[in-house]
Amino acid sequence: RERLSAVLPDYMVPGAIVVLDALPLNPNGKVDRKALPEPGQLASAGYEAPQGEIETTLAQIWAEVLKLPRVGRHDNFFTLGGHSLLAIQLLERVRRHGWPVAVRTLFQHPVLQDFARAVGGEASTEVVVPPNGIPSSGCTRIEPSMLTLVSLEEEAIRSIEAAIPGGAANIQDIYPLAPLQQGILFHHLLQAEGDAYITTCLLAFDSRARLAGFMDHLNAVIARHDILRTAVLWEGLPEPVQVVCRTATLVPQWLEPGDQAEARLLDAVDPAHYRLDVRRAPLLGALAVHDTEADRWLLQLPSHHLVMDHTTLELLVEEIGLLTAGRADELPVPVPFRRYVAQARLGVSEAQHEAFFRQMLGEVETPTAPYGLLDVRGDGTRVGEARLPLPPALSAKLRQLAQRHGVSAATLFHLAWALVVGRSAGQDDVVFGTVLFGRMQGGEDAQRALGLFINTLPLRVELGSVAVAQALRDTHARLAGLLTHEHASLALAQRCSSVPSGTPLFSALLNYRYSAPAQSQAQWEGMTTLGGDERNNYPFTMNVDDLGAGDGGFALVAQVVQPLDPQQLCEALHGTLAALASALEKHPQQLLCELENPNSTELAQLEQWGVNARRYDNVEPVHRMVERQDPEAVALVFADETLTYGELNARANRLAHRLIAEGVGPDVRVGIAVPRSVEMLVGLLAILKAGGAYVPLDPE
Repeated sequence: RERLSAVLPDYMVPGAIVVLDALPLNPNGKVDRKALPEPGQLASAGYEAPQGEIETTLAQIWAEVLKLPRVGRHDNFFTLGGHSLLAIQLLERVRRHGWPVAVRTLFQHPVLQDFARAVGGEASTEVVVPPNGIPSSGCTRIEPSMLTLVSLEEEAIRSIEAAIPGGAANIQDIYPLAPLQQGILFHHLLQAEGDAYITTCLLAFDSRARLAGFMDHLNAVIARHDILRTAVLWEGLPEPVQVVCRTATLVPQWLEPGDQAEARLLDAVDPAHYRLDVRRAPLLGALAVHDTEADRWLLQLPSHHLVMDHTTLELLVEEIGLLTAGRADELPVPVPFRRYVAQARLGVSEAQHEAFFRQMLGEVETPTAPYGLLDVRGDGTRVGEARLPLPPALSAKLRQLAQRHGVSAATLFHLAWALVVGRSAGQDDVVFGTVLFGRMQGGEDAQRALGLFINTLPLRVELGSVAVAQALRDTHARLAGLLTHEHASLALAQRCSSVPSGTPLFSALLNYRYSAPAQSQAQWEGMTTLGGDERNNYPFTMNVDDLGAGDGGFALVAQVVQPLDPQQLCEALHGTLAALASALEKHPQQLLCELENPNSTELAQLEQWGVNARRYDNVEPVHRMVERQDPEAVALVFADETLTYGELNARANRLAHRLIAEGVGPDVRVGIAVPRSVEMLVGLLAILKAGGAYVPLDPE
């Protein structure tokens, strides 16, 4: 595996290697694929104690992270129930022991003894984050030498100081945007009205005092974290930057009290027209109103995706909960967002990113567009949403199969989504966007940091004549390779394909996110979460909520542009997951292209479309109409050839008799692969005269 890693791109390195004394052969002397052992079976080997200092220490770390009594040297991280969130915790603990380890190492070497061998011989790739050069207090003028993550001339710095309330004295730090922030800012500037990347959250309080207390706690959290005190500036600058303010307070804007308060609040933050000024910190809003009908106080908290992702929202809620409960002493030390920016900018080089994506996407010439949807500049206003929890039995089965095959559950969902996208786009080589966690290489304590860490990057999945089990391993390997490049920009990745410039590489998106049920909605005394809304610019999106390995299961949340039905998309993925699970369990060598589409709703609709109850007894068939024409009249002209109706009819009759002799009659389909010519018309009429149906085939 070490040798292969040196000469192959990450995604082509096998996830498991099985050594055989000889290849099993069938009577014809060919390899008997069905007799080959499943690589996943290696993980079920008996327990063997770790050997050596590295294996022993790593086994203890694995056991702590996975909450297991012991871990053997042949155990597989994913077979034991590991996933991306746990991988972050594990890698952090390994690094604290002084062992540099890249994120891909765990995914390429998920067996403990292999992981230990790789860790022991791995060179350090840790990025040294340069310290902030702006003094912590008393700075009234920022000099270029104080900026350690971005290069700006004095004129640009002076314009930044003039744009921030309080000037230089209120500027804590200046650094560039992270990859996904760049893309979101592009869409923000593209929209003249509204903003697809506004996330809303509606809260209700039983008194104005509780609402005020909540705002105090929220402002305390804003004061703790630099990303919540950040403004984004670009006008007159060589590149967009984010400016961390020392102070930024969120003050609620009060609407007139009255009835229909909830509807008025929702309308006020409608993404079709509502925008946040991202040049002013914090990038959150607060609109409040007294609902006189229900005698409650409502608070709408719109936030911009430039500073907030799903994990950040959960961490924010967690900190407000601690403050509300009077447990401020339990708050962790804030993690500066500049660490992540440094990792993204100073880690893997642009040349390395480009080499990886050219290897993956260089041969892709056609965009993947389900149902022909290619517009990826939408504002989210025409998007419908549907939610479908998966049955507990299927959820449990998916987790079991993922563990059995030594991959994460996310890999199963990526493969199933590829099948859905492939059917919708009519392709067996598909590319779709996947939302990466972004914290795998976000630096020390990245799991506790607030900010926009996620990134959207393309994933290519080749379907067709490949066994289901092999396709699962290939998808896992591709995802593992992608993790090393999770900080690459989407624009760079798209440039590496052969799709024409200006054409989107993909328009479908999969967002696999971990969301514990207890954290999905905050419920504190006197406060209720009424709901929220989150959108993006893609027309064909599937969110998968992983609600935990207990009884949480999985839930599908589809967001598709009208007139597509999001409920049907949920059912399509549900059916594909069920078919994939059945194949992996019973027939792992079955080809992907042979998987049935078990979507009962679509099948019923297709069957209904195939039944034509109408009859046209008084309508004359076209070949009879040809027979009634003047036999001397010219029927066809092609190049220098001319045919009368009599000659055309005679030639068609001769061919029709030949077809009848070959067995052609009613309900018999006859393929015809003939270029546009006199012969093509003769063939079509002859098939109709014989009573059959013609099936045009492309001669090329």
